[in-house]
Amino acid sequence: MQYKQEEIKKGIKLHLLKTDKFKTNIIAVFLTTKLDRNTVTENALISAILRRGSKNMPTQERISVEMEEMYGASFDCGLDKTGDNQVLKFYIETINDKFIPNKNEGILENSLNKILEIVFDPFLENGVFKKEYVEQEKVNMKHRIEGKIDNKARYALDRTIEEMYKEEPFGLYKYGYVEDLEKIDNVELYEKYKQLISKCKIDIFVSGSIEDTTKNTIFENENIKKIGQREADYIVPEITKKDLQEEKNITESMEVTQGKLILGLDVNLNDEKQKYATLVYNNILGGSANSKIFQNVREKAHLAYAANSSYMRFKNNIFISCGIEITNYEKALGLIREQLEQMKNGDFSEQDIEEAKKGIVATIKTIDDEQDTQITYYFAQELSQDTITVEEYEQKIKDVKKEEIVNIANNTQINTIYFLRD
Repeated sequence: MQYKQEEIKKGIKLHLLKTDKFKTNIIAVFLTTKLDRNTVTENALISAILRRGSKNMPTQERISVEMEEMYGASFDCGLDKTGDNQVLKFYIETINDKFIPNKNEGILENSLNKILEIVFDPFLENGVFKKEYVEQEKVNMKHRIEGKIDNKARYALDRTIEEMYKEEPFGLYKYGYVEDLEKIDNVELYEKYKQLISKCKIDIFVSGSIEDTTKNTIFENENIKKIGQREADYIVPEITKKDLQEEKNITESMEVTQGKLILGLDVNLNDEKQKYATLVYNNILGGSANSKIFQNVREKAHLAYAANSSYMRFKNNIFISCGIEITNYEKALGLIREQLEQMKNGDFSEQDIEEAKKGIVATIKTIDDEQDTQITYYFAQELSQDTITVEEYEQKIKDVKKEEIVNIANNTQINTIYFLRD
C-alpha cells in the first residue's frame, strides 16, 4: 500500500491510498470543525440533509438508482466526535474498474464526481435547502437524540464524558440537542452550511486501485474549484496538563435490570511518545480478556457481567466500564481500585506486558486488511499531525518498557465515577 497526501488548496487535502489488495475502491470526504454548543445541532442536521439529495440527484431514491447503475455501488454518511472536533463523514464504495465488463466506463471517476456533488452541491429549492427535507430530518434527529437512552452502556459512557467535560466542547453530544431543533429553519440551515463549507477542514480520501487520472479528476472537479482556501477551523489535539481533580461521584436512576458503572480516568502525559505506553497500560488494566479488571472483577470475583477499559487518545482518558448487579457496586468499585493500585506498584509480569503487546500488534496488523480501517487510521494521524507508518507504530509498541507503564499508572487518576442504577 502506498500512501500519499497533497494539498488541493489551503485547508483542503487529498489522501491517496493506492493498493491492489481489494476489489473495491472507497472514496471518503470528511468535514472537520470545532465542537461548539451553538453549532453542534445544526452541523448534525446538515449531515442528514446532504444525504437527501444533490443538484443532479435531487432525492435519496435518485442517489440509490445512480449507485445501483454503478454496479451496486453504495453511499453512506456518518457523524463523529473526534477530540474537540465534530466530523461529518461521507462515503462511496464501488467496484474497481478493472473488474467490470467495460473497462472504459470510468466508475472511479464517476463516483468521485458524484460524492463531491453530494457534499458540495446539495439539492436546493428556491436557493435554500428544501423545507420538507429539513422538517423531516428535524423529526428524525429528535428521535435519534431522544433514543440515546436505549443503549444503556453507551448512555452511561456519554454521561460520564458529559460530567467530566462540563462546559467544554468534548462534553457535547455529537447529534446535538432537542431544544435547538425547534429554532432551526431551512433558510438559516443553508446559511450555516455555507459557513461550514467555507471554514471547515476538508479531507478527501481515495483508497483502492487508483488510476493516474484520479488526482486530476479531483483537482479539475467543478465543485472543488468553486470552494475557496481557508484557515481550517478545527482543533489539533495536543498534550495538556490535567489539573488534579477531586473525584466526582454521579449516581442516576433509570429503569435498568443491570447497573452500569463507569470510571473516567485522566492520564497525564508529558509528550506524544507516552501514548504508546498508555496503550499497553490500558491493555493490561482492562483492554483484553487477559486483563486485570476482566480476570479479577469478572472471572474470579463474579462481580460483573462485562468489564473492560478503553483509551481515548485524543483526550488522554481511560474509561473503565462494568455491567454489574446493583448490589455489587461497592465490591466492584473496591476491586477496580485495587487493580489501579497494583498497576501503580508494578504488580504485573513481563508476560502480562508481552501478551498486551501481542494483542495490540495483532490489532495494528489488521489496519491494512480493511479499507475503511486504513482511512480511519490515516485520518486520525492527519488530525493529530503525527504521521507514522503501520510498521513504525508496531515497533513503538514493541519498544515500551515496564518502567514506562508504571510511570503512566502513577500519572493516572480517577476523575469521575458514574453509576446508572434502578
